Amino acid sequence: MEQKKKKVKKPLGIARLIPGKCIACGARCESTCKVEAIVMNDAGEPVFDIEKCTGCRRCVRICPSDAIEIYFTPEQQKILDELAKKEIAEAEPEVEEVDEEEAQIKARLKEYHGVWVFVEQIDSEAADVSWELLGVGANLAKTLDVELCTMVIGDKVEELCGESFAYGASKVYLMDDPVFHHYRTIAYSRAICYLVGKYKPEIVLIGATGLGRDLAGAVATELRTGLTADCTGLTIDENRFLLQTRPAFGGNIMATIMTERTRPQMASVRPHVMPMPDKDPSRKGEIVRESLAISEEDIRVKVLEVHDLRSDAAEDIDIAAADIIIAGGRGMKSKENFQVLQELADELGGVVAASRSAVEAGWLPPERQVGQTGKTVRPKIYIACGISGAIQHLVGMQDSDVIIAINRDRQAPIFEVATYGIEGDLFEVVPAITSHIRELHAQKKA
Repeated sequence: MEQKKKKVKKPLGIARLIPGKCIACGARCESTCKVEAIVMNDAGEPVFDIEKCTGCRRCVRICPSDAIEIYFTPEQQKILDELAKKEIAEAEPEVEEVDEEEAQIKARLKEYHGVWVFVEQIDSEAADVSWELLGVGANLAKTLDVELCTMVIGDKVEELCGESFAYGASKVYLMDDPVFHHYRTIAYSRAICYLVGKYKPEIVLIGATGLGRDLAGAVATELRTGLTADCTGLTIDENRFLLQTRPAFGGNIMATIMTERTRPQMASVRPHVMPMPDKDPSRKGEIVRESLAISEEDIRVKVLEVHDLRSDAAEDIDIAAADIIIAGGRGMKSKENFQVLQELADELGGVVAASRSAVEAGWLPPERQVGQTGKTVRPKIYIACGISGAIQHLVGMQDSDVIIAINRDRQAPIFEVATYGIEGDLFEVVPAITSHIRELHAQKKA
């Protein structure tokens, strides 16, 4: 019996990094490699194991900066040359087979269009973060060439439709019913899931408030889709994927996350992270009224009484809404020393805040904490006193209009983001500034 010749397969090549093009996107190439042929170095760049690489091209397709290419080893090139000479008909064509499951997923994703923002409200008063999300949502919708819409859910909240239009929405999906008078997870999540299932938005944005965090997680779980919390950046790539950037590993790196196989793409953003868009009351739009077959009997949670904690304590100050913030860190040394900052705040009409280390030391309450685990602020003036500038703190205040840093350490990271830096002892600098401002006030009164 004549022995059949062994079929020679056409080499698929090996993946390698193109120098200077990697943007350290967060190890997307590593996560997509099925044979674990990629590990990340300290710079966040991929290192390829040529012994494991199968040339599947998954990493090439997912790389947002086209930093990965396929090349052939000398041994593989030799095989290619031999196949070319012999013109072996059985050689595998260099055409990638389209996986049927992948094709179905891509077809399903194409059914979703539009950028939606959930309008959070309490007693018909909208949270500012909802309008801030309309600002970034407008940029996303423009890039995708789709509509920018809002979801307004509540009881007697139709007036918020007009505000949605004023801040840039072209369409509002309204669910106005007494069952939505108070926020309850079951009622609101069912409402959003109903709207998403019927109209299929491509992107859904929700404010990362206490209410928003609860709602977003419930909705994403029910819809079986991805959710990225506390985003600091939202953009669109060439494949219509929402690139969701957020701090990771304790704020030491910025990770970019994508939802590739499910829709909608969901993200939450904390208040004051995104700029507030201009309001134009003359803008008009379309209101789509929807209803949901849900009654009080369907909801086990009942709201018996509501206490407004904001009015219970005069000490409770919303630093996120302040135009001028004087913040102290570990360099303040004690709780009593914050009086120095309070005197300056009184002269400027501002408020006193703190870094995480100062709050953990018990010098100021948690409500005054600025940073990744505290509040995000965007004041007109931010004065950082004795704050080194760890990334966790910078995330919460780096978008302030003017940043003034006072620190004895010339190498403190806070100086890298500061508009003005003062190298010196804050216990000398701050009182001097306070004294000068008092003199200016006295001159004006005179």
